[in-house]
Amino acid sequence: MPLLQQKNSPINPQLQNREEPELYRDWFPYTKVGRVTFNNQFVTPSPAKDMFITDTTFRDGQQAKPPYKLRQIVEIFDLLHELGGRSGLIRSSEFFMYSDKDRKAIEQCRAKGYKFPRITGWIRAHKEDLKLAKSMEFTEVGMLTSISDYHLYLKLGWDRKKAFDQYISIVSQALEWGISPRCHFEDTTRADIYGFCIPFARKLMELSRESGLPVKIRLCDTLGLGVPYPGTSIPRSVPGLISAFVNEAGVPGEWLEWHGHNDFHKVLVNGVTAWLHGCSAINGTLLGFGERTGNSPIEALVMEYISLTGDDDAANTKVITDIARYFTEELDYRIPDNYPFAGRYFNATSAGIHVDGLAKNTEIYNIFDTKLLLDRPSPVVITDKSGRAGVAYWVNQELDLPEDQKISKTHPAIGQIYDRVCQAYEKGRVTSFSDKEMLALGKRFLPQYFITDFARLKQLASTLATDLVVKIAGDCTIDPSGEAHCPWMEQVMADYPFIQYLQVTDNKGILRGFGINDEQQFKSQYDKLPLGYDFSQRQWFTEPMKTGNLHITDLYQSLFTNKLILTVSTVVIDDKDNITGVVAVDIRLEELLLLAETLDAETDEE
Repeated sequence: MPLLQQKNSPINPQLQNREEPELYRDWFPYTKVGRVTFNNQFVTPSPAKDMFITDTTFRDGQQAKPPYKLRQIVEIFDLLHELGGRSGLIRSSEFFMYSDKDRKAIEQCRAKGYKFPRITGWIRAHKEDLKLAKSMEFTEVGMLTSISDYHLYLKLGWDRKKAFDQYISIVSQALEWGISPRCHFEDTTRADIYGFCIPFARKLMELSRESGLPVKIRLCDTLGLGVPYPGTSIPRSVPGLISAFVNEAGVPGEWLEWHGHNDFHKVLVNGVTAWLHGCSAINGTLLGFGERTGNSPIEALVMEYISLTGDDDAANTKVITDIARYFTEELDYRIPDNYPFAGRYFNATSAGIHVDGLAKNTEIYNIFDTKLLLDRPSPVVITDKSGRAGVAYWVNQELDLPEDQKISKTHPAIGQIYDRVCQAYEKGRVTSFSDKEMLALGKRFLPQYFITDFARLKQLASTLATDLVVKIAGDCTIDPSGEAHCPWMEQVMADYPFIQYLQVTDNKGILRGFGINDEQQFKSQYDKLPLGYDFSQRQWFTEPMKTGNLHITDLYQSLFTNKLILTVSTVVIDDKDNITGVVAVDIRLEELLLLAETLDAETDEE
């Protein structure tokens, strides 16, 4: 079947106001997959003279996941700087500015003093929002300027003239206040390019010339409808769009930015196509996080930039592995094993390479020296051909053991694991062993090396409870007579129902205050622990008194409630750092884990 063709229409780049929206039903029938049409107008590639990356991890990226905590934003900002900020390859990073947390994040990231990424803001095209940007001393701010008739007529209830006037008014105000606006042309790939977008862009360039400040334009492929193919029709043609804005609207390439989405699996190739046709900035997020299907992955853009320019020093590619580790361990995000550059097994082959030949043969299957460029060795995939050495290699890599502690292939447990692998193939298995299967075998035959699920739960509970107990102790005072002053105790017990029992002793171990949850049910049991009770022999008391540090017991069954609990305790100190007592809380594990996400967010939000 021949490709769809579009007749060339005359170009009339004047604002064309319409009573009814132009929805391009021939191209976007909605009840069918959108159509790609060709107009046989081929755009010659003209690569941008200065190609760089802009980041939206903290703006678009946060619209696809639970919000980052303040500390995490700062730490991720550090990673962006280390990855490509030192060279200016990652040129800027945009932030929300509406909440207290957003403003604190901006303040703390600015305090880093990095030249790149530059911190820019994002607002709606409202004067009140612009006042906020001005009060925070932004010199550049992105503003949402929707441009397709889908957004103008169907969402906002405006016509094109009203949108044009509204946007020009807010841009003019920004320039008057010395702020360079970055207009986000929302839904470019469904917009009327010559009936609205080009006239609007021309007016923006006119305002820029009058003010002497840059007015940047971000072309947003909101639904991922852009295509990189030569000879395709706008508004879906990425080459055609870039050419139109550079050559017909007069937008300098360094003021033009492409923001893509991955709805049709084209986000990376569309971004690179924009680079190759004169757009300097490609907007992306770490690991491609973004609304719905996500944005251009910054780590992929970094690799593509190096491939195109040969500039190996533009980025520290090893930081990609640090980023993957951070998202996995800190954010508890499961990166798909085969995800390029960051997935656990992206550089592994399922061909069953024997580990004894791994060093000689990695180039056969590896895209480049991943140990040198990403600080990650080639993983071995376990089959019956892997041998004991292959199993030992997998275990050592999984456990990340130092060289002098690595498990030898002669270890009896390695032989037991390999025997189980071979038995599976003797029964007819033809596929390699998955990471999950190998982990199960490792836990079975080398349990001392692998943390159990139960231990992991205890670790989680301990981490969450620690923050709470430290806060409680910080608010507690015990006077020289030994009397405890804890006016907040009832509120703490009410706010945190997973606390079974809260106890405050003086520095002799004598009980000076307590709180009980489910008091009606358990009061008679806890009557055995009246004020004045001597806890001086309990480990939760003696250990903090010895060290001045927080102490966490092993899990045990409560004598009073029969619930599985652990006790977390720490010292109470006076204004001279003298230990005046101990605060301890008995925490019910089950209830704590149910509330883990809420508590974690609360303790880290501050």
